[in-house]
Amino acid sequence: MKPTCAGWPGPRERLGTALFARVAGPDGPRNRAMIHDTPGPRWFGPEQPVRRVHGDASMFIGGLSALLLQSLHPLAMAAVAAHSGFRGDPWGRLQRTSTFLATTTYGTADQAQRACDQVRAVHERVRGETDRGEAYHASDPELLCWVHVAEVDSFLRAHQSYGANPLTDAECDGYVENTAKVAMALGVPDPPRNRAELTERLLAYRPDLEATPQARDAARFLLLNPPLPLAARLPYGALAANAVSLLPSWAAAELRLPRLAVVDTLCVRPLGSALTSMIRWAMTPAPRPAGA
Repeated sequence: MKPTCAGWPGPRERLGTALFARVAGPDGPRNRAMIHDTPGPRWFGPEQPVRRVHGDASMFIGGLSALLLQSLHPLAMAAVAAHSGFRGDPWGRLQRTSTFLATTTYGTADQAQRACDQVRAVHERVRGETDRGEAYHASDPELLCWVHVAEVDSFLRAHQSYGANPLTDAECDGYVENTAKVAMALGVPDPPRNRAELTERLLAYRPDLEATPQARDAARFLLLNPPLPLAARLPYGALAANAVSLLPSWAAAELRLPRLAVVDTLCVRPLGSALTSMIRWAMTPAPRPAGA
């Protein structure tokens, strides 16, 4: 193999840079420096599980799975469809979400609180009615809690399936506890504090959940028609298949997403593990040569 010329980025750096640009946007390098380099106390120290989960490549699968699961609440889905602009600017929405997660996970306490205050201000303005005439308001604690528990459950499922270092049972509880701090800052009055409470809260929402036409339309957009170049469609399709495989079986059935256990086990999950390993490799800085 021809060696990489000095001063020119190799394939690892090129892929890592492209992935970071897609997820973090044009302001990514500046935001990363501000988040990590600003001195001050943090909400979460380096030893906290939330840092391990949110810094792992498994988030690529967990984030997509979370969007699918969140869409099953008709009021939440109606708010997203009417106000989020996910179709017109899906990458911008992803970049704003990833910046928020990075800020609350790794930033200073002041940065994290400001980020939560900004989101709360946006939620306060988001209100309307569904196609069936049901009123929604994004600041409704019940809706906020649904979005939170669906996200946390999806991130944790992804990490335990594809993460480089899956959490112990105690660390899983610690992760849910960590995320409760952010949830409260966003207006969730009583978020779950451990994995058992998380499971219980998810089950409590089941009577309110259904796949509306808006939810199924959003799933088709996310899974089949993402705004991606042709070369990226195949790896994205593999990530999408793994996001579906992570969903609770009842959620996949509601969205009419086909799943076969044997295919998940023999094909989908191994491919997901390989892809997340490649993403992890690309986005982890290469070790410097000795003496550099």
